[in-house]
Amino acid sequence: MDTLPLHTISVLVANKPGVLVRIALVFARRGYNINSLVVSPTINPKFSRMTITAKGDLETLEQIIKNVNKLIDVIHCEEHPANTVEKELALLKTKASPAVKAFVAKNARKFHVRIDDASEGCYIIEQTGTTLELDEFEALIKKYGVLEMIRTGKILITRGQEKT
Repeated sequence: MDTLPLHTISVLVANKPGVLVRIALVFARRGYNINSLVVSPTINPKFSRMTITAKGDLETLEQIIKNVNKLIDVIHCEEHPANTVEKELALLKTKASPAVKAFVAKNARKFHVRIDDASEGCYIIEQTGTTLELDEFEALIKKYGVLEMIRTGKILITRGQEKT
């Protein structure tokens, strides 16, 4: 069983080619596997925000953050405290059935799910929520037969006036 803690790292970078590769190499050199990686533009098109989740020991993570902060085109890199709003998106494909439709309707509010598409005998179900909520819903819907699933990885923003 994997007992290493999951860390969420936020990196503000210049929106230039090659930055992602250099950051990924810092993680790889330290033996840290990246669990999820989301790269998105910021309000200023000159910059992008990377949200990285990775499991590993804190001492190694601190070294990774120091090394990433030294890279050219990295503006700021830090692990995020609990003072954030975190979300993830999942799309799940199941066979269309009255049981699946009823299950989604019953759990729509609790798990923030809805059927986005019903075509060719399949449903595409959309879910937004925390990683824990997505994990829980996935475990429950598996008994109905999930044909395919795609998840975005975590995104987050710091609460209040503090910059992410």
